[in-house]
Amino acid sequence: MKLNFTVVICAVAAIICATIVGNAYKYKFKTTETISVTGLAEKEFESDKIVWNANYSKKSMDLKSAYAELKDDESKIKSYLVKKGVTENEMVFSAITITKDFEPKIDANGRQYGTEFTGYSLLQSVNVDSKEIEKVEKISRESTELIEDGIELNSSAPSYYYSKLSELKLDLLAKASADAKQRAEVIAKNSGGNLGDIKKCNMGIFQITGLDTNEDFNSGGAFNTTSKSKKATITVRIDFGVK
Repeated sequence: MKLNFTVVICAVAAIICATIVGNAYKYKFKTTETISVTGLAEKEFESDKIVWNANYSKKSMDLKSAYAELKDDESKIKSYLVKKGVTENEMVFSAITITKDFEPKIDANGRQYGTEFTGYSLLQSVNVDSKEIEKVEKISRESTELIEDGIELNSSAPSYYYSKLSELKLDLLAKASADAKQRAEVIAKNSGGNLGDIKKCNMGIFQITGLDTNEDFNSGGAFNTTSKSKKATITVRIDFGVK
């Protein structure tokens, strides 16, 4: 009787263990049933802010003279910009950079034996930040008019920005997530299953490229500032469970 009772206990224990292992395996198998999809969203938009920069300089053996001439140029440039419709709040003049210039002294044998002071070089820049894009674009093209006043203004190409970038990014994230869910639903339906809860979600790279350009995407996220017309792109990778 004791032997039979022991056999029965062992048999029951074996069944319980098998059930537990089976359920654990089944649960593990179910947890691996996921669908991984990448959602995409993109939007074309126009920049609403322009930043233009230009610099000018003076050189003289006398520092005070060079400084006075540069300040005179600053006054003329400021008056010019105001006449063109730029407000004082839209323009910023940088601090003046002063450099001492030297040239090597060469003897009759072509050997350098020292240096000679050739004067002071003073450099200053003006920065215009405005939402009136066409106005500033025109100024950047026509600023050579200052040559008539004896000012050699070196103009840089304007940079273009968008002030509502945070809102744009959130909108694209929502659309990319919806796109990912739609893709997952199609996969689940055609596989005979139903889409479950989100298991994992990662935002991809947020890119801003110039519209109608051959600009390459960057693994760190491109951020175009040279084109007025742009395109924003974002991806979202989501893992869904399957019922």
